[in-house]
Amino acid sequence: MPNEASPLTIAAVGCGSRARTYLEIAVGLGDRYSVVAGADPVPERRETLQKISNNPEFRAFESADELLAEDRMADVAFIGTQDNYHFEPAKKALEKGYHLLLEKPAAQTLEETLELTELAKKYDRKILLCFVLRYTPFYSKVHEIIRSGQLGDIISMHAHEGVDAWHHGHSYVRGHWAKTGESTPMIIAKCSHDTDYIAWLLDSQCKSVSSYGRLSYFNQSNAPEGATARCTDGCPHAAPQGGSCMYDAHHYLDKQERWLRMIYPHPTERTKEEVAEWLKTCPWGRCVWKCDNDAVDHQVVNMDFENGSTASLTMTAFDCGRALEVFGTKACLRGGDEHKVISGHDISIRDHESGDTKFIDLDEINDDGYQGHGGGDFGLVNAMDAIFRGEGSESSLIENSVEGHIIGFAAEQSRLNGGKPIELNR
Repeated sequence: MPNEASPLTIAAVGCGSRARTYLEIAVGLGDRYSVVAGADPVPERRETLQKISNNPEFRAFESADELLAEDRMADVAFIGTQDNYHFEPAKKALEKGYHLLLEKPAAQTLEETLELTELAKKYDRKILLCFVLRYTPFYSKVHEIIRSGQLGDIISMHAHEGVDAWHHGHSYVRGHWAKTGESTPMIIAKCSHDTDYIAWLLDSQCKSVSSYGRLSYFNQSNAPEGATARCTDGCPHAAPQGGSCMYDAHHYLDKQERWLRMIYPHPTERTKEEVAEWLKTCPWGRCVWKCDNDAVDHQVVNMDFENGSTASLTMTAFDCGRALEVFGTKACLRGGDEHKVISGHDISIRDHESGDTKFIDLDEINDDGYQGHGGGDFGLVNAMDAIFRGEGSESSLIENSVEGHIIGFAAEQSRLNGGKPIELNR
């Protein structure tokens, strides 16, 4: 590792939206970080990351294998590839001596996740998982409140993840996470954030999980009459034909334009005419009811913890934002996006004995929704160098944060078995 005066150097394996987000933040923090290399099969992504790096000696590679065939060139490798290609480059990078900043989920299976945990021990390397919600002002404050004891013993907790209907259609119907066999199940791909912070807040291992969920809406049976296979095929429900379908792919040209940053081959330069032509052939131009998706659009998870607490999680495509309720013996806490809309406050705590409610407001986050994760992206990058130097909290290292993955994979096993409880005998 470098000394305190030297920047932490980073090589990116995968130069997509998450790499661009994290490393743009890193470069913006002055001389604390230096981005030295990037690997991606898409030339435009490599070029964009090279520009972000502001490093004339930046080295670009066409593949993870090509970068990892070289001698170790950085302190940290950021693994930001698709879910089904996390394990192999992560394993090779550990063998080369890199520490890892590893995008969640850690791997496509629990077995691979646990193997990475063991490899980190074997090679004496650190794997920092990108559980950015831990680094948001909101969840950090909830964690602080619980640890202070003002809620008393935590008896139960309910978490809610509203994916947002357009986001769901973009990512889990048309997009990279639509087919679970080529990525990870929805409860892992999207909600490993949630199962992670639940376990983190409760500070206990889970002993039993049950889950129900299915794909109910985004399928052929719900397609509007006359809908075409692609929004660009003259569909009567699309805007050019006077339609008003909320999932019309033409919205990528106007009110949903920000989502193009995640998927368009030329992330910094494009014209509306070029995008319109691209929508005629790309996956994101397809009708959301006529795709090859199998990811669920709603799921519930029930958890029983060894410390006696219980928790539940609801994931739905048909809401927007996260919410949290924590029920303690002294007080209950409520917070999250909907709570802020209704109450005007980020967090409320109601004392059982007095009946009084106090409100907590957090500093405003300049957040654009998806990329910012409520300030968590900045929080993670801001904490990263201290963690890798051994000077920061290690709670997000893989050996201390694998519980959420264990819960998530067990939830999917239960769902596929009709909700049968899965006992986590450890």
